Amino acid sequence: MIELDEARRLAHEKGLDLVEIAADSRPPVVKMMDFGRFKYESSKKERANKARNKVSEMKEVRLGRSMKIDPHDVEIRIAQARRFLIEGHRVQIVQNFRGREMAHRHRGEDRMDDIITALSDLAKVEMSPRLNGRRLTMVMVPERQKIEAWKRKMIAEGKPILPSVPDMIEEMDHDDEDDE
Repeated sequence: MIELDEARRLAHEKGLDLVEIAADSRPPVVKMMDFGRFKYESSKKERANKARNKVSEMKEVRLGRSMKIDPHDVEIRIAQARRFLIEGHRVQIVQNFRGREMAHRHRGEDRMDDIITALSDLAKVEMSPRLNGRRLTMVMVPERQKIEAWKRKMIAEGKPILPSVPDMIEEMDHDDEDDE
């Protein structure tokens, strides 16, 4: 235990700062340190923790403003959803209905089932398709094991881990030809 004046003198001689650690205790606890360096290292640790604790975002994929959307456009939306899932994001898929389309809700439900089938190799359904007013929505979440297996497969084939949307559509078209 050193007097405050003596501690200030020692810190000044060593070119360090006198930083109060526990202000509530009697006598106050202080520490000699380079405060600028301390702040730099603590911000560096904070940034590293933020990078490690990556929060998955909710990405929304809209299937047009109505049911009148071309099948190719649906493929593009599926490819976008696939890319979001590979990146580790949750995906909300939305199908809007306009006017008399509400009489044919089953078509929207069939489309959602097709999307679930198309993305089942990477994700699972967190919230099954639900109708909320004129919007049919569902939420899919990535499955880590499936995504890691998919990434290993892509590396083994020499393909990029995160392909572009046109590349994914081309791959889906080739898969359709193989089925026939």
